[in-house]
Amino acid sequence: MSRPSVQAPAAIVMVRPHHFSVNTETAQDNAFQASHGDADSALLARRAYDEHSAAVAELERHGVRVHVFEGEDPATPDCVFPNNWFSTHAGGHVAIYPMKAMNRRRERRSDIIEMLKARYRVQDVIDYSGLEPDGLFLEGTGAMVLDHIERIAYAVASERTNPIALERFCTHFGFEPMVFPATDSRSKPIYHTNVLMCIGTDFALIGDGMITDRARREEVVARLEESGRVVIRLNEAQIGAFAGNAIELQGRDARLLALSRTAFDALTESQREMIAESATLVPLSIPTLEMAGGSVRCTMAGIHLAPRR
Repeated sequence: MSRPSVQAPAAIVMVRPHHFSVNTETAQDNAFQASHGDADSALLARRAYDEHSAAVAELERHGVRVHVFEGEDPATPDCVFPNNWFSTHAGGHVAIYPMKAMNRRRERRSDIIEMLKARYRVQDVIDYSGLEPDGLFLEGTGAMVLDHIERIAYAVASERTNPIALERFCTHFGFEPMVFPATDSRSKPIYHTNVLMCIGTDFALIGDGMITDRARREEVVARLEESGRVVIRLNEAQIGAFAGNAIELQGRDARLLALSRTAFDALTESQREMIAESATLVPLSIPTLEMAGGSVRCTMAGIHLAPRR
């Protein structure tokens, strides 16, 4: 069995969507979203529900503890992406985040926070949602990719990552902020950091070619290499296939890299082999859910808390 790592949670929260649709409120700055055209909305919702259920079952088969909540509010089309509104941290800390889209703010749920308090050791909950009226947004572990080992918060500069909110989080939680600009080949800014990069215990996936400031790009890669990780570079096509939107988890017998089937297919054999040296790849088929502009990483909120005995 691979050694436990603070980077790889053994338990996660997932929210199963009952009314999945592509969120029109977030389409302006999310180039990863896809229009469903004339597709039947009820059929799309059913497919998303089934994909999510199958993903949960596959993760549980590998020994990941999955706390599933039901997303039954039709006014929350992105409820399947809970990692944007809360995160958990070693030492018993929980953060709640300010969200840009009005309808995404409805995703925050007290029952999830109460479950965390009941099942895990929670010392405090810091709620940043009061920053929303001032237009200060920080969309959780979508906006930030956290290196829990080296205590660095990597963040693409965007409307969903306000520097004031980021500084407050980093001060409270003991992370060093590392902000950088990133765009696609059409000069459209990357909306969330977690579509651009993934940090595991022994490796990091990153679309570094999309970081537009060369000096900053070299600095980001250097920091990842200094941590002892193997840096696996992704091209723009692989980023578009959500190869960067993966998450390392602790399974029953080994660490896992959960990613979508789309992402898995986009990786080269050499890249898969480099990942497989320290984590078992677990591809999950969620093509309908990916129409909303996020993939496997977005659907999971990692639990970095000590369980209650």
